This record gives sequence, C-alpha cells and structure tokens, in this order.
Amino acid sequence: MWNQLHQFLKSSSRRWLYLSLSVTIAIAITIVIPQASYGSSWLDLIFKGVQVIQLSSISDSQEVQLGQQINQQLIRQNQIRILNNASLNSYLNQIGQRLAKTSNRPNLPYKFQIINDKQINAFATMGGYVYINRGLMLEADNEAELASVVAHEIGHIVERHSIDQMREAAISQGLLSAAGLDRDTFVNIGVQLAVSLPNSRQDEYEADERGLVNLTKAGYAPGAMVSFMRKLLKQGGSAPTFLSTHPAVGDRVKRLEKAIDPETASVGDGMDVRAYKNRISAAR
Repeated sequence: MWNQLHQFLKSSSRRWLYLSLSVTIAIAITIVIPQASYGSSWLDLIFKGVQVIQLSSISDSQEVQLGQQINQQLIRQNQIRILNNASLNSYLNQIGQRLAKTSNRPNLPYKFQIINDKQINAFATMGGYVYINRGLMLEADNEAELASVVAHEIGHIVERHSIDQMREAAISQGLLSAAGLDRDTFVNIGVQLAVSLPNSRQDEYEADERGLVNLTKAGYAPGAMVSFMRKLLKQGGSAPTFLSTHPAVGDRVKRLEKAIDPETASVGDGMDVRAYKNRISAAR
C-alpha cells in the first residue's frame, strides 16, 4: 500500500512540475516578446495598478461610476457651481425623472442639477448626469419648454454621445492604446469635454429626435421644443450659449417642425405660463 502511495505521489509531483514549467515559460514569452498591438503590456498595467477602460465595451455600471467621477471633478475644480435651492432642484428633478422613465435608458440613476449661472446653457455627461443653467430656466416660458431641453440632454445620454466624443478626443491626443484608456485620463477628458460642449451636428439631430419622442411619450406638448429654439434665435445679436455650442440650429428647427403634427403641437402638459413662473420665482 505504501509503495502504491509513493508511486502515486511521485507521478503527481511530476505532473505539477510540468504544469509549473509550462506556466513559467508562457509568462516569460509574454514578457520577452514585444506586443506590437499594445502601448504597454497587460502585465505592466497590472503591476502599475492602472485600471484600464475599454471604450468599445463600457458597461452601464462603469458609465455611471465614471459619470459620477466627472461630476465630482467638475464641482471640485469649480468648473460649475451647483445652485443651493432645494425647491428649484426638486422641481427640475421631478421633470427630469418623468422624462427619464420614458427614455430608452430608464434604468440609469439620472441626476439633474441646476448650475448657478445666468447664461442660457445646458449639457449632459455620461451615466445620467444632466446640467441646466439657472438662466435657461428663467428664459423658458413654461414647463414644457424646460422639459424639451432636459429631454434633448437625455437624448445625448441615451445615444452615449459623450463616450463617442471621449474616444475621438483620446485618439486625436494620442492617449488611446489598444489596451484602452486609464481611468484618470478618461475622467480628465470627460471634464474637458463637458465644459467645451463639442457636440457634432449629427449628435444634435439624434438628441433632438430622441428628445422629441421622449417629450411626447412623457405627456408634454411637443411644440415646446420648437418654440423654445425659435425664441432664442429671434433674440438678435450673438446666439445664446446654449445655441452657439449646438451647430445648425436653423436646420434643427426645420427638421423638428416637419416631425411635429401642427394639430397636436400644443397638446400635452406643461403649457401653463403662470404656474411655471411661480415655480421658478426663486431662480431670479
């Protein structure tokens, strides 16, 4: 019996030795042979403790985490100043959550924030973060017009436009390797893009289309999206920030007009001017 056990252990030891040698050789080959398709090897990245983000396959949970980090950086670096008014923030969140539920990505934990700035502006970043300037809330005539802007920004999130922009920015700056992009660089690019608002014409068309459908599904009057853009364009002088950073506004208005039935343009919620002005009186 002991002899049989000795033979078994001897055989097992030999098998483990062969397996260990195979693994060692495989690792040695990985380290020695240059990996031409990667800026740095996966082993180097592991040793450095760098978390690599693959932009082509980013998950919803990763997107939310990164959006949260971008939001924290925007606030920490004083790129934005969040308005400290519970009533106004609650009102915007109420509108935003209503639209989020009828969007094509309702499961994201959307966060709607008011920036304490009188310029007419709005933007969004990944993971469900939407920002509306106080000045834009004051410029809107009714809740439906404000909701149309929120719906448009949700449209950008639904189409994952910020991720596409980051990929293009990383490539143009020579920061993206086949391995991906490290988290800190990713967040820094996200902050940069959030502030500069470089949406392409196609992105705007897509966000308008998504936003209009969502606005209608949520029960708001669809014509409010057009009326708000028209009013801003008629102001004269230089275009408001919200429009100057969003190209081809005239073309966008024409496309929206074609997509809306004139007979139902004013049918829906959010058209009460007096009720809206009362709700946002604290923004003045």
